[in-house]
Amino acid sequence: MAKIKVYNNDTNRMETYYRGESEAMPYITNRTLTVREFRGSSKSQTLWTEKRAMLAWNSQRYIYGGPIPVGFAFKRPWEGGHGTFSQHYAGLAFDVGQTLTDAQRNNLYNSARNSGVWSYVEPKTLTPTWVHFDKRRGNASCSTGGYPLLRNGSRGSYVLIAQDDLNTLGFDTGGLDGIFGTKTESAVRKYQEREGLAVDGLIGCNTWRSLQEDVLGTGRTSTTID
Repeated sequence: MAKIKVYNNDTNRMETYYRGESEAMPYITNRTLTVREFRGSSKSQTLWTEKRAMLAWNSQRYIYGGPIPVGFAFKRPWEGGHGTFSQHYAGLAFDVGQTLTDAQRNNLYNSARNSGVWSYVEPKTLTPTWVHFDKRRGNASCSTGGYPLLRNGSRGSYVLIAQDDLNTLGFDTGGLDGIFGTKTESAVRKYQEREGLAVDGLIGCNTWRSLQEDVLGTGRTSTTID
């Protein structure tokens, strides 16, 4: 049984669901995306995403008109497997179509690119044997891209990434709830002080980069929480 945290972009609230591996992800219609498919290779029993990503999947599946095999979706940062600012860690990205023929994959790519439901569809030159699309949101905090700036009051899957990073590194955020409150801000400030970063309680480009580089692929620690 997986615990699934979903940021509802319509209500600005975090929601928690409990689903079996063969059940549909929250907000998914007709079981076109199961928990097992969304989990991919992740070993975590806690998964997260946002409502808008699930609704984008529903639209994509309807537009494409057939099953979409999922190779990789969710990962927690300490599990690694993707780049520093991967949207897979936010539960907003899908690498799909690995088992399709070249012609089928090309149709899927064109369908995703023309659908208008995704924030980003990776060029085929970068994904020759799969199709990547994601529902990233917010303005990147680094000039080269990355995650959006977070501050006290922020909510969503990017906050979950930051809380996961901080807790895994031993900086207690008071939980893993996707809500940037006073304990999360305190943990950010303590981390920034230790790393010689500007101590402002904000998670911008430099703090994001430091957190992710410190955590990626390190594995679960004694302070990692679910």
